[in-house]
Amino acid sequence: MPMTKNVRCRGVSISTSMNIKNFNKSVNLGTKTEIDKAYYLAYFLCKIGGAQDFTVDELCEHLDKLDFSQPNKARLKGKIQKSKVFIKGGREGSFRLHSNSVKKIETEFPNITEKSEEIVFGDSILPLVLFANTRGFIESLAKQVNACYENNLFDACAVMMRRLLEVCLILSYEKLGIESEIKDGNGDYKQLNVIVANAKGNATLSLSRNTKSCLEDFRAVGNFSAHKIYYNAKRQDIKKVSLEYRAAIEELLYKSGLIK
Repeated sequence: MPMTKNVRCRGVSISTSMNIKNFNKSVNLGTKTEIDKAYYLAYFLCKIGGAQDFTVDELCEHLDKLDFSQPNKARLKGKIQKSKVFIKGGREGSFRLHSNSVKKIETEFPNITEKSEEIVFGDSILPLVLFANTRGFIESLAKQVNACYENNLFDACAVMMRRLLEVCLILSYEKLGIESEIKDGNGDYKQLNVIVANAKGNATLSLSRNTKSCLEDFRAVGNFSAHKIYYNAKRQDIKKVSLEYRAAIEELLYKSGLIK
């Protein structure tokens, strides 16, 4: 699971984690000099993060987060004081970017303040190795399962788990050429409860005993979050089924031919 630090700059709490890593990729900080790293990170802190100013210590925290070597703080502070791209901040020993410097960065990277559509996730429920190189929409669903859990969005996580389960079941039926068993007279797929009931007794699909015994639990967790008005999922609701869920999804990925 990705770690998240909250760095407080002049009363503004800035969530770092993958946001700053995306910024790092956008401006390619690894190729920059020490003072240029400070220049771009100052933009991140004050323009994207909403801080009014920054200190050298705060810059160094972010350099550490990005696994860059720690500079000599006194030397870096001296460079910042001499540079015309920075001006004094509101706190003692703090700085901020000159308005012309802000404009220069935004001219260089005109889309830098646009929010990324990248899904920020770890391996909390489904390991990356499990769904990498399957299909794009499967990867997206699995990433969302993890991201929801890691950001305490447990109802959303439960619903995404239910959706991924349904998709993987359908793909398995299609791979085996038995999808007609879970379609209605119009050729549409039936409700998940009907698919689950069929899957538990389907000899061709031939699910393992453990997966059969857990399918209804997975469906119920998602249904509660999607349909019960006074219900809110908790971490424990997800955690208690997570291991069996991971094993079931892996089995279905094999059945569907998406992994070998």
